Amino acid sequence: MQEHIDATTPGGRLVFHVFGALASFERELIQERTLAGLAAARERGRRGGRPSVLSPAKLRQARKMIGEKTPVTEVAQVLGVSRSTLYRRVPELGEARTRPAMNEPEAGVSASP
Repeated sequence: MQEHIDATTPGGRLVFHVFGALASFERELIQERTLAGLAAARERGRRGGRPSVLSPAKLRQARKMIGEKTPVTEVAQVLGVSRSTLYRRVPELGEARTRPAMNEPEAGVSASP
């Protein structure tokens, strides 16, 4: 069915407004139901989102290997995760990477006064 609605007339504008109001109402109902469903799932102990690749045991192993000064790339390969996962889940890695070394002079700056 193809009805031509002339939006330049008062009746056409009314029809557009009614359709818009109905669409908005339907969207809000869907949103309410979705939020209620998520809350009910949380009460049953369900969590949303993608499962973590890095289990608590793997995270402990990663921290141990990093403490032994194993390169991040090697740690990632051994655990079967990406380097970015390690940097995201092991905050100490990011801090060490962004913190400048205290004993190394910056490029172009002499170490002696």
